[in-house]
Amino acid sequence: MFASFCALKMDVAGIFYFLERLYMDYLRNTEAEQLYARAVAASENTYSPYSNYPVGAAVLTVDGDVVPGTNVENASYSLTICAERIALGYAISSGKTDIKAIAVYSKKGDAAPCGACRQFIIEFGKDIIIIFKNKGEIVQRTIAELLPFEFSKATMSQFDELADQEHKL
Repeated sequence: MFASFCALKMDVAGIFYFLERLYMDYLRNTEAEQLYARAVAASENTYSPYSNYPVGAAVLTVDGDVVPGTNVENASYSLTICAERIALGYAISSGKTDIKAIAVYSKKGDAAPCGACRQFIIEFGKDIIIIFKNKGEIVQRTIAELLPFEFSKATMSQFDELADQEHKL
């Protein structure tokens, strides 16, 4: 009986540890909703005459500043810039390099960052929280969860090490 109690206690402790880890890196729901609302507001300034797919983004810095961004399209589609990259570029060019979270919104429905934006975001930290709608619900995930096998500075340094080893041969 005592062994069963101890096992149950450890299981409960394990569940609490799991739940704590699960939610500890994310924003409180009210913070996430406020940042998401800023992304909604940013989407009003979109320039999307070709796709008619307006997207807004809002970057939250560690200092609490919020930087908006919206997608800007071009007749040459490959020159289109996503809202997330606009907002991050604006934040970085303003000297705000410590990014805590990014919210993404489209009035067309669920909108998570595209692959290019995921790669762009992870350049500035694996723990950046991404807030977006999935199946109509606001969700939060770290960028590392959305892009588990990123190409990063660490990847580049591995290539440099291999090149150095090849030169020594």
